[in-house]
Amino acid sequence: MTVSETCRIAKANVQAIAHSSEECKNRMLLLAADALTAHSREILAANAKDLSHFSRGEQLRDRLLLNDERIAAMAEGLRQLCGLSCPVGEVIEQFTLKNGLNIERVRVPFGVVGIIYEARPNVTADAIGLCIKSGNAVVLRGSKDAFFSNSAIVNVIKEAVRKAGVSADFIQLIEDVSREGAREFMCAKSLIDVLIPRGSASLIQSTLENATVPVIQTGSGNCHIYLEQSAEIQKAIPILINAKTQRTSVCNAAESLVIDQTFAEKYLPEIVSRLQSCGVEVVGDDRARKICNEIIPAEEEDFDREYLALKISIKIVNGIDEAIPFINLHSTGHSESIITEHREHAERFLREIDSACVYWNASTRFTDGFEFGFGAEMGISTQKLHARGPMGLRELTTYKFLVRGSGQIRK
Repeated sequence: MTVSETCRIAKANVQAIAHSSEECKNRMLLLAADALTAHSREILAANAKDLSHFSRGEQLRDRLLLNDERIAAMAEGLRQLCGLSCPVGEVIEQFTLKNGLNIERVRVPFGVVGIIYEARPNVTADAIGLCIKSGNAVVLRGSKDAFFSNSAIVNVIKEAVRKAGVSADFIQLIEDVSREGAREFMCAKSLIDVLIPRGSASLIQSTLENATVPVIQTGSGNCHIYLEQSAEIQKAIPILINAKTQRTSVCNAAESLVIDQTFAEKYLPEIVSRLQSCGVEVVGDDRARKICNEIIPAEEEDFDREYLALKISIKIVNGIDEAIPFINLHSTGHSESIITEHREHAERFLREIDSACVYWNASTRFTDGFEFGFGAEMGISTQKLHARGPMGLRELTTYKFLVRGSGQIRK
């Protein structure tokens, strides 16, 4: 089946989900969650088939890998969505004009949401679940690396939707995983209402350059941890280690460490030692290397790089006046955290750092729809139009105006 044919099927069946009751949507989600765990053996067998052909590095392999724990997390994400209110139909505002026209602005689904993503089969379940609850049809275009995994997950969830008494054709998986197929999908403007890319910087850039469909940008994460001079070392090190090493292949992992000079002079050798004991390669500027000669010289591009690996860059600064502009210059606008006991500096950092999520004394790893209580997430938006940060249900809706009159005409 061609890309256009697949998209047309989703569009033709958008009403099946758009007008489903919240009770029906929750029934679909619960049946889908149970089906994922019940059919975990089949999904893992399909995933093993994908893994047997995969040769693009261990970090990307980790994103592709499924196990019982990850399938259970996918199912739990769907269950969490049942506990959240459906935003569709929510009245954002209501007012009456002097001429008697009553105007309501209400939330409505986008219609058909397109997702283009790489070797992340968990995205398949997350995207379907969010689109079910927000009343959207969904067209999924995963990479060839995860084709068998994605197909197995889609088949399991579609069968669960049918058991709920709903046509499952509003859920579609594109079979054409060629580059030409991807470009055709990006240009399916009359069939797709919004396109969301999830994956590498190159995929996102390609989507932005080639798409004629409106795009919500989910960006890469050059995330910073800033150790201000009043930081408590016993608090700073666990946060840093968690942000850098808890899972390195994700966009909310820390890639850059910024440290006040006075704090670095006292604690940098200990910090580097702890990072190295976790297998982290540490590169830094000349000021950092003067304090700790075990640090490898950093190239200029290191301060702009999303490593997605056990590697981190270190920049020494003279206080918050230097830290904030440095981070804003090199950040991808994803997530940054300040570790400090100085409230005024913390509040200034929260206010002036121009990223989607800004933390005080916490790991950047919390930038996640599941952790924010959104259930599954569609991605982390690093743009400013329409959506920013973890994209949950509300970010998958738009709005329209309902205008009720009693015979008014414009003079």
